[in-house]
Amino acid sequence: MARSRVELFEAIRRDYRRGVSLRGLAERYGVHRRVVRQAVDSAEPPPARKAPVRAAPRLEPFKAAIDAMLTADLTAPRKQRHTVRRVLARLVAENAAGDLSYSTVRDYVAVRRRELAAEAGRGRQEAFIVQTHRPGEEAEVDFGELWIRLAGVPTKVYLFALRMSYSGKAHRVFASQGQEAFIEGHLHAFDVLGGMPTVKIRYDNLRSAVSRVLFGRNRTESQRWVLFRSTMGFEAFYCMPGIAGAHEKGGVEGDIGRFRRNHLVPVPEVATLAALNAMIEDADRADDDRRLEHRLRTVGQDFGVEQPLLVALPVDRFEPGRVLTPKVNRYGLVGVRQSHYSVPARFIGLTVRVVLRASEVIVFDGRTEIARHERSVVKKSQTFVLDHYLEVLLRKPGALPGSTALAQAREAGVFTMAHEAFWAAAVKAHGDADGTRALIDVLLLHRRLPAADVIAGITIALHAGATSADVVAMEARRAQQVSRPDPGSTGAEPPATAREQRRVVSLTERRLAALPPDSRPLPSVAHYDQLLRRRAAGPAPPQQGEVS
Repeated sequence: MARSRVELFEAIRRDYRRGVSLRGLAERYGVHRRVVRQAVDSAEPPPARKAPVRAAPRLEPFKAAIDAMLTADLTAPRKQRHTVRRVLARLVAENAAGDLSYSTVRDYVAVRRRELAAEAGRGRQEAFIVQTHRPGEEAEVDFGELWIRLAGVPTKVYLFALRMSYSGKAHRVFASQGQEAFIEGHLHAFDVLGGMPTVKIRYDNLRSAVSRVLFGRNRTESQRWVLFRSTMGFEAFYCMPGIAGAHEKGGVEGDIGRFRRNHLVPVPEVATLAALNAMIEDADRADDDRRLEHRLRTVGQDFGVEQPLLVALPVDRFEPGRVLTPKVNRYGLVGVRQSHYSVPARFIGLTVRVVLRASEVIVFDGRTEIARHERSVVKKSQTFVLDHYLEVLLRKPGALPGSTALAQAREAGVFTMAHEAFWAAAVKAHGDADGTRALIDVLLLHRRLPAADVIAGITIALHAGATSADVVAMEARRAQQVSRPDPGSTGAEPPATAREQRRVVSLTERRLAALPPDSRPLPSVAHYDQLLRRRAAGPAPPQQGEVS
């Protein structure tokens, strides 16, 4: 490892004190005797000599032309300014500067460009001022991109962050950064905080809030965003466009990166966005024990000071979803943001009302909810619910085996192995069409009875060899009574055993139980024994090979 000049001088001085000559020191350390004398005279090395500035006599006639080009660059678009090669090319073409070298022009441009920028007032070094925020007064909001593996598929989602400027807080993931996610993120953050900032919330120019950026800080806000702010009662402060504006809300800009690096690395693998948001809520709670830079107290302790100062939330809950009115197509689907969702088949051809939220899609007929789906994060996707098509499948049972609704029900675990077993048994007993209809009748039971009880009824019916939906319904209701007994019962009678309660009752047994007792003796076959004795007393049968 090479020594520094200070270490070299220290070694030379040490050996000189031990009696080594100047010549010997020069040979030992491979330096000139002048360096040895400098080390002996002073422990501090002399300052390095500056390289002399080389004169460029050939460049002198062209400096004015170069300065003119660089001065024009001060007001030119950033991506259309002179490079060194372009400067040299223009000098050759316009001023016949064929003798100039690239390095000569490069060195001059590097120095002169900075000097001209400083003379024009554009070369000042950017400075930042440390801010002190009062508790409960301000917050900052932004979105950040995030990659996850959603059900095994790499998917880009968006991390919403609302950070209280005094203490920090609240994150949530959405499938998009549309206005419904923007508003829903605010509502979630306000619920977590238990209130709103008293002065303002800082934003950049997100399209969810701003429809047009005007001069300075003036903005044309979207009408729904204005309605939301008016309902909730908080003020918005819009930062300057570009990088300069990002520094005005640097707290949330840095917080998104920190949160992503500390809690979302490696790439999260989740089945649903709800599971991911549960992880993020746990991470937010863990961050309560974190200390911000130069803070003595933790985030949780600072928030404890800040929370009582926040503005109370309004009583009326703002609906974050966007209202749409699509028409149900012939497949029983409504199109919402390049995705399709099923509704009950009886609404085919009708116009329904859809509330599009950040994480779910709710479909209404008037004021009655008819369908609710988790919002898809995949464009051109189709989301089916098998229950929506059961009435149609009763008329067209042959369409069930290959239906997409059945495939998605199997994938989601809604169509279980118990259903598969009942279907197979019903088809074997009644044929394809009638067996499938029996299965559909069983599936219709899920509308009135809990799924666990219906599956229990299927299991008992199959154990008894029954493939009737009526038997499944009876046993499902019995299972429901066992799992949830009547609260009005006194409990005086001893409960029947589980085996008796879950046994399928045979109609033949019920009829026999209602008949009077039979006192007649059991029939006898003793008279038929005479035939056996008479046959034994007859002639012996002929042997093989004998002629009778």
